[in-house]
Amino acid sequence: MERAQERASTTGSALELLVHGVGGTTPEKMLDDPRTVRISGDDTAAVFRRAEDVDADTGRPRGRGEEPVPEAYVWCNLTSGNSSRALWLLLLPFMVVNLAHWMRPSARGRTRTVRLYGLLVRLAALTLTVLLVAAVCEVALDLTAWQCAGTRACADRHSWLGFLSPTVSDGGWWSRPGRRLAVAALLPAALTGLLWYLSHRTWNAYESQQPLTHPDEHDEDTARTALGRPGFWYGRRLVARLRAAHTAAALLTVAAAVASAAAGFDRRPGGPAPLDTLGRLLLLAIAVGGVIVVWVVCRRGRSEHRLDRELDEHLVRRLPLAALGLLLLTLVYAGWERPGWESRGRLPGDATFGGIALVQGLIVIVLAVVARVLHRTHPDPRAAMRGLGGPAVAMLACALGGVMSGGVSQRVADWLDGTGASIPGPPVLLTWQASVIPPLLVVLLVLGGRLGRRAWRLRRAELTALDTDYPGEPKDRARSRGIATARALATLTDRAPRILGVTSAVTLLLGAGALVGAMTTQKVPAEAAGDSYAFLQGAADTAQALGSWLIGFGFILFVTWGRRAYKDPSARRTIGILWDVGTFWPRAAHPFAPPCYAERAVPDLTWRVATWTRATGGRLVISGHSQGSVLAAAAAWQLTPADRRRVALLTYGSPLERLYGRWFPAHFGPAALSALHHDVACWRNLYRPTDPIGGPMRLSGDCGPEVDHEPLKDPLAYGRTEQHPLPAPILGHSDYQADPAFAQERAKLLARLRPDVPAQR
Repeated sequence: MERAQERASTTGSALELLVHGVGGTTPEKMLDDPRTVRISGDDTAAVFRRAEDVDADTGRPRGRGEEPVPEAYVWCNLTSGNSSRALWLLLLPFMVVNLAHWMRPSARGRTRTVRLYGLLVRLAALTLTVLLVAAVCEVALDLTAWQCAGTRACADRHSWLGFLSPTVSDGGWWSRPGRRLAVAALLPAALTGLLWYLSHRTWNAYESQQPLTHPDEHDEDTARTALGRPGFWYGRRLVARLRAAHTAAALLTVAAAVASAAAGFDRRPGGPAPLDTLGRLLLLAIAVGGVIVVWVVCRRGRSEHRLDRELDEHLVRRLPLAALGLLLLTLVYAGWERPGWESRGRLPGDATFGGIALVQGLIVIVLAVVARVLHRTHPDPRAAMRGLGGPAVAMLACALGGVMSGGVSQRVADWLDGTGASIPGPPVLLTWQASVIPPLLVVLLVLGGRLGRRAWRLRRAELTALDTDYPGEPKDRARSRGIATARALATLTDRAPRILGVTSAVTLLLGAGALVGAMTTQKVPAEAAGDSYAFLQGAADTAQALGSWLIGFGFILFVTWGRRAYKDPSARRTIGILWDVGTFWPRAAHPFAPPCYAERAVPDLTWRVATWTRATGGRLVISGHSQGSVLAAAAAWQLTPADRRRVALLTYGSPLERLYGRWFPAHFGPAALSALHHDVACWRNLYRPTDPIGGPMRLSGDCGPEVDHEPLKDPLAYGRTEQHPLPAPILGHSDYQADPAFAQERAKLLARLRPDVPAQR
């Protein structure tokens, strides 16, 4: 270390570690040089330098002057690349409910309440897994194998069902109802296996990346914020436990769907006594398995205070295998010969979907109460929805799961039933959930109209402010409108909490109405219904038909946009911020959610910063743009106190406070950002009034002006000047390096870092 400091004092080694934001880029663009060399990393994430700077640590490169050596960390392949990754978008409800775990309000001295919050979110995530598998069982077992294959009119239109239909195959071996269900059960079982495989493969690729270990993992300064704890970015044990529990829950759901149908026939008077006894034992075993799954989910959360390398091998392996064995035994039981068993009506799925919807609603309500208690313990005026952001997002995840289940079931039923009268169709609740879409779209249109009206008012106010920002300039009407519109639209990001709150509340009310409507439809006979009831039923049928078509169209559009987002950089920049926020956080609630790229990116940055500073003793500026600033902050928290005081932080277009601080107050709230400011040697933040993502850090006291630069002008010049002979563009969220303030602030940060000893505050 002494030799490194001596070399740094003579050569003045300085490094600028560039971290890009959403949308991704190339090292050539980041370093502004067509000749780049990868000095560390692989094809997924790597560190690049200019070819002339490869050996810059041993001596000053010629012609550089006082500028630092630029180095680019490219991590875009962690979230984009192969277009097949768009299939992750189909698991959007899992990602959204995982976000709810991290949105809890900040609280002090409420350890049990915090644990209760995490427990409720994990239970909500478990219901989403059961809902997904139940929806696939509804499509495969009920609509296809039970209803369509058992009805001649439907089976004749679909020749691929001929070997399952007793009316087409003349009573073949596979045409028995139980055997049809056993064959159809392979589809949800295969889906469960696919989810397990994807989770296990990404687990090896992300969670297995061990972060930089500290000599003292319980250092008090390191643990001042949760993101600085040794085990925060290492969730192997929890993900493995949750994956085992959710896999077992999915297999048990398939087994329950098959066993309940067969056991319902065996319980009839005169049914076979041995099969009746076996069916009751299987249902009891499935119930016991469900209790064990819930116990596993409730038993243990995350271990962040230490690097937990141990795995529950017996639980991880035996629980899914036991559920799989129980499923195979159930399929054998259902396939037993039962004379006189015919498929009529629907399988008993109404109570299942109704129970799931009721449990999800109760969990969200209790979660809102817990979040409110936590928020009142340590109020944060900037927290989104006054601490209710997590429950609102959990409600949104449950709504997405319900709408997708209802819409897909309704569309498959319409496809199978060409005449509309040959099969009963999906459960009543799923059709009612599809009817929620049209009124919800009306609410969203109203909110969009109010948002547009607010933007128009803000643009008028910004037109007046342009006279102060650009004094003495001859005003151009079109130019002024463009600048004012960009500023007005940038402020609409701060209205997202209100929109989400209203949407979640309306969704909860509409979901409750759908549940009541489904129960009422089942209880009221058609002949006893009056004119008013007939009118409501007709309106509901119209809404259901429109909602099912909208869901089908939205599903196709969703997948199409997902593929485009992974192949087209411009499309990725449009929706990339929401996706990258969702996959930034570790999988703490749902193991089948898309993988967390930060569990690879943060250790990469931490290792690079720590090894370079210890090897050279030089000055280092982490320069993070947009989401890259979040990764830079997370990496800085993972450094040791000595390494952090050798590092300066330059953020621009950063959503650290505007997005993360408001929606994730427990981890990026005012206390956490203030701690980051005091931990690193120095920090400077740049932002523009036209940037819809980045903003100031809003630290209290003298910390605020010390961190936040005054808002940068955008555009740099209103009209044509000697420095800007052509019209200056409105940059918004991009190209912060084009502003002269960027180089000036970077130079000031380097000047505050002494090359021989850590900077003193």
